[in-house]
Amino acid sequence: MTQSLEDRIRAIEDRLEIYNLIASHPPSADTGADYYTRAAYVEDGELDLGRGKATGNETIAAVTKTPAHQAAIAGGLAHFAGLPRIELDGDRAVVISYLQILTPHPTAEPHEVPNH
Repeated sequence: MTQSLEDRIRAIEDRLEIYNLIASHPPSADTGADYYTRAAYVEDGELDLGRGKATGNETIAAVTKTPAHQAAIAGGLAHFAGLPRIELDGDRAVVISYLQILTPHPTAEPHEVPNH
């Protein structure tokens, strides 16, 4: 079945919005921006970090304000999202993306990075 130009453009726009959503997670998580997380997820949205699902935008946003997450931020937490794989099916999308989390080692020797 051949898609219309409008359907193809809509799919491109949907993918761009999803890319922006995935790309916004690292800076919002690293700064504890619960207001952004609350707005980015729908009321019945799910986040699966591999240790159980958090369901609902309020629950997901609350994770950024937990003492453990705040301690991770204070310790230099840095999230890096991989380019997501997106499957579109009309108004539904399934997105899979890897997330790498880095933290500085508190007792490691300093390491210079040229030009930075």
